[in-house]
This record gives sequence, C-alpha cells and structure tokens, in this order.
Amino acid sequence: MNSATASFSLLELFLLGGVFMWPLLFFSIAVIAISLERAIYLGYHNLRVDDMAGEVSRYIGENRLDEAREYLSGLTKRRMGARILLTLVNRSGSEHRMEKAVETEALNCVNSLENGFNFLTALGSLSPLTGFLGTVSGMIGAFRSIAEATEVNAQIVANGIYEALITTVFGLIIAIIAMIAHSIFSHIVDKFAAEVEKSCSDLITEIADRHEA
Repeated sequence: MNSATASFSLLELFLLGGVFMWPLLFFSIAVIAISLERAIYLGYHNLRVDDMAGEVSRYIGENRLDEAREYLSGLTKRRMGARILLTLVNRSGSEHRMEKAVETEALNCVNSLENGFNFLTALGSLSPLTGFLGTVSGMIGAFRSIAEATEVNAQIVANGIYEALITTVFGLIIAIIAMIAHSIFSHIVDKFAAEVEKSCSDLITEIADRHEA
C-alpha cells in the first residue's frame, strides 16, 4: 500500500511539473544509463598499473623481453595498462620512439575510458537550465491566473508555483548526480593516467640505460 502511494505521489509530482518534466525525464534516464555504463566499463578494465610495471621491470632486468611481451599479451583484454606497456616493450630501442608510441597508445586508452564524459557534462548543464525554464513557465502561468481571476487566493496560483518549484528541484537533482558521476570517473581516469606516465617513464629509462650499456 505504501509502495503504491509513493508511486502515485511521484507520478503526481511529475504531472504537476508540466511539459518541461518530459525533457528532464529523458535527461535523468540518460545520466543514469551513461553512469552505469561507465561504471561497468571502468570496473571491467582493471586500471592498476604498478603490479605489471614491476613484473615487466624484472623481465627487462633479466633481459627477457620476449617473456615480458608474452606476459603483457595475456592481460590486454581486461587491462588498459597492459596495452600501453606492451606497446612500450614492442618499441624498445630509441627513447624518443618509445615515448611517442606510448603517448599515442595512452591517449587512445584514455579517450576510450573517457567516452561519454562529455555527455555527463552537457546533461549536468542542460538539466538545471531546463528546470529554470520550467520555473519561468510556471511563474508565467501563476501570474496569468492572477490576472484572469476576480479574487486572488493561494489556490489560483498553486499549479503555477508547483510547476516552477518541481522542475527546478528535478533539474538540480539530475545535475548534481551527473556532476558527481563525472567527478568520480574523471578522478579514476586521471589517477590511471598518472600511474601510466610514471611507470612508463621509469621503464623507458631502464630500457634506454640497458641499450646504452
């Protein structure tokens, strides 16, 4: 019974919000869908790098590059860092050549991880603007009701005020969720990029030193 009442109340709020609740509904579904997809994608691809870098460093120290390639090749499906480190090992030789190859592969991996982030940013901006548009629409309706009424009371302007406040609240809630999701995902990707940069820099120096020796 409580569940049915809560569902009805939510539907009632949606209807009271007016026409601008429809784009807000679309925005909310899009934010949830993108956030879930990115969470699953980032969770599937293990973004830890230090353990692989340590293992590759050991192989390099023992001059076993073929085994390093074999080790990394077995991890490329679920680990973005393995793809970057494999590119480094495959291009071992010139320090400049290794740096360029790693930079290109790392950029491709980061772009793949950040896919959809722009949509979260856009939805985080559009949602409150759409909510404020509903606010303006609701206030216009409220003032029109006042202008057409012979006697003014709270009930006359209630629907317009409902529309104004409900769309604002929903727009802000959607924006907050989008911004939180974007911040969390960006932090994860930035941390991965920093670890990759450090690990690759150390390995490039190690390989270059061995070639000079």
